[in-house]
This record gives sequence, C-alpha cells and structure tokens, in this order.
Amino acid sequence: MMEKATYGTALTLMLGWLLWIGKPVLLPVIAAMISVYILSNAAAAMQGLPVLGRLPGWARRTVILIAFALAMVLLFLLVINNLAQVAAALPRYESNLDALVTRSASLLGIEDEPTWENVRRVTIDQVDARNWIAPALLSLRGFGVTLFLVVLYASFFMAERGVMARKVVIAMGGEEAGSRTLSLLLRINERIGQYLFVKTVVNAILGGLSFVIMLFLGIEFALFWAVLIAFLNYIPYIGSLVGVIFPVLLSLAQFGTLSMASVVLVTLTAAQVFVGAYLEPRMMGRAFNLSPFVVLLALAFWSSLWGLPGALLAVPMTASLVLVLSEIKTTRPFAVMLSASGKV
Repeated sequence: MMEKATYGTALTLMLGWLLWIGKPVLLPVIAAMISVYILSNAAAAMQGLPVLGRLPGWARRTVILIAFALAMVLLFLLVINNLAQVAAALPRYESNLDALVTRSASLLGIEDEPTWENVRRVTIDQVDARNWIAPALLSLRGFGVTLFLVVLYASFFMAERGVMARKVVIAMGGEEAGSRTLSLLLRINERIGQYLFVKTVVNAILGGLSFVIMLFLGIEFALFWAVLIAFLNYIPYIGSLVGVIFPVLLSLAQFGTLSMASVVLVTLTAAQVFVGAYLEPRMMGRAFNLSPFVVLLALAFWSSLWGLPGALLAVPMTASLVLVLSEIKTTRPFAVMLSASGKV
C-alpha cells in the first residue's frame, strides 16, 4: 500500500513538472484543440444560414478557419494599438488623477493637500520602469508567437478530422470495435463541443453588452476592454471581478471623478449579473456541472503552472475532462464526484 502511494505521489510530481516545463509546447496545442471544438461547432451551426449553409462541410470549416485566423491577427493588432494609445494618454490621466487627489484631500480637511505628483513620487516613481520594458516586449512577442501557433495547430487539427474515423477503425482492429469507439468519441466530442461553443457565445454576448455600455459612457479603449472582459469570463468567480475592475480604474483616470467610476461599476456589474445569473444557466444546460470546489482547485492548479493562460483554460479543460469521464462506464463514478449535482 505504501509503495502504491509512493509511486502515485512520484508520478503526480513528475506530471506536474512535465506540465510546467512543457508550457511553451503544450499551451498552444491545448488552446488549439479547444479552438477546434469551437470552430467545428461554429461550422456546423452555419448550416442554418441561407447561403453559407449550402456549402459542403470542408468549405464551411475553411471559412471558419480563415475567420479565426483573421480574428487572431486583429486581436494582436488591437493589443499593440491600445498599448500605444495608453502610453500617449498617460499625461492626461496623470492630470486628472492629480485633480481627483487634490479634491479628495480638500473634502477630508487635510491641510497639506497631496498632489498626484507627491503620490507618484512615493509609489510609482520608486519602480524603475526600464526594468519592465524588456520583459513586457518579450511577453508581447511571446503572445504573438502563441497566437500564431494556435492558428497553425488548429489548421492541422481541422485537416486531420477528415481521416480520423478511418484511423480509429484501423487502430481498433476491426469495424465492430471501431464503430463502438467512434460512437463513444462522437458523443464525447459532441458534448465538449457544445459546452465550449455555448460558453464562447455567452462570453461574446457579455463582451458585446460591455462594449455598448462603455461606448455609451464614453470610456476610452472600449473595444479592448470588452474583448478582455469576454476572455476573462472563462475564469469563473474571479474573472468577472477582474474584468470589471480595469474599466472602472480607467474611468477614474479618464474622468477624474468618483461618480463616473461608480456608474461604470454599476452598469458593468449589472451586465455581468444578467449574463452570469440569467443567460448562462439557460444556455449552458447540463454541460457545465462542476463542483465549486473542483473549479477553485482547477484554477489554483493551472494558474500556478501556466499563469493567466492556465487560469483561462482551467475550467474548459476540467469540464471537458468530466464530460469524457462521464461517457466511459468505468470512469463515470469519478465524473459524478467531480460534478456539482451528481448528474452527468
């Protein structure tokens, strides 16, 4: 018994070490696999469209793949463009924060009114920005390389889907065993694809609502913050909070008033509550049925290994794993224990 526990612990540590070391390779591969599920379901949903629905399957998948590649390019350009615009707007933000600090100090009756210059001198100026430039540029370059690899791997995965069924039949050694395996894989892929596609649609709706709200309120870089909110919504509990904080802080620097920041906070939180409490449960159905403890454990595990990308992929990967376990008779009890209600 002790030997099994020792071997199990050693295997777990080895797998964790391999996941941590293999992050540059595994991260774009897993992101591409998740993207393929979403893209395949999007291609299937195109059948309901008037003109595109008449295209053959390979043509619909090609159109979706091209649109995905363009979206990744636009995402990278959006990040670069907004970083440049934020750098140009920093002097104006500093003057607004200076006025806000001065007004707040006056209302509190502080005789020596602090200014943003004084606050910055004891906070931000203590940090050498030059030490952050090189890592930031490297991170931006790594982000672009990762996006390119995701698109490249997704293209090859989509191309392999056509011959995968024949490979499975050959690998299982016959038509009968191959048919059973294909049926199992079809159910697994259908449920995983449905979950990931619906979750992506929900996030896109949230991003669209947030964009309209911020555009109406005059928040700068509204499109960038809306895209960020949509991506962060893959992270349950924490993602919604972080997604709202950034636009609120920006509105504080942009307008220099607490009232405007409060309006942004209330409206964006209302959009989050509407999507999270009303829309998502009705659209997701039983696909998302993870125990809250399992969700927190998955977030802690993957974010400690891969940082923010790991946090974004943690719940999709864990939910997909539960769906796989639920479709296999011998592993179904594990899926039941990982679920929230016991129904998988």
